[in-house]
Amino acid sequence: MGASSNFGNMFSVLGASAFLPFLPMAPIQILINNMLYDFAQVPIPNDAVDDEQVAMPRPWKISEIRRFILGVGPISSIFDYVTFFLMLWVFKCWDPSLSSLFQTGWFVESLMTQTLIIHVIRTNKIPFLQSRASWPLMLTTFIIVAFGAWLPYSPMAYSLGLTRLPGTYWPFLLLILFAYTSLTQAVKVWLLRMKWI
Repeated sequence: MGASSNFGNMFSVLGASAFLPFLPMAPIQILINNMLYDFAQVPIPNDAVDDEQVAMPRPWKISEIRRFILGVGPISSIFDYVTFFLMLWVFKCWDPSLSSLFQTGWFVESLMTQTLIIHVIRTNKIPFLQSRASWPLMLTTFIIVAFGAWLPYSPMAYSLGLTRLPGTYWPFLLLILFAYTSLTQAVKVWLLRMKWI
């Protein structure tokens, strides 16, 4: 989970740095984003996993992990680039004076996609419908998503280089989250059918 997420994020940072006249996300924002994502994963050891996942021992195969990282990792980058397009062309953030708005838009999208995708990766079934996480994991997911949405409007926003997002950002974000979750689920199902993971 962490490797695929970080693989996608580094690919996004590398690409964005090539064409943006400013940093795609400030160092303090990356640190806060990673800390919050790590906090969202704290209850994973106590998660109520699916019965078939623990019915028999599963061998760890590096080749399967590599295929998973290469299959799922780049998906987050696709939607990061969609967010970049949104912030640059819809919200006109090309000017370095609007770098904080761009960074805030990506910060929120990145945090929410990483946090929600935990629920797709934790099961071979359809998340939330066929398989639900334990209540502590559901709770930390809700807390992190809510906190990430509140942070740009909080008293801490200025010191973190974040700025208020326009109201029209949020419907776009909901579409991005839905599309990202759906595509990751589809790729996961395909990898399972191919018996690659």
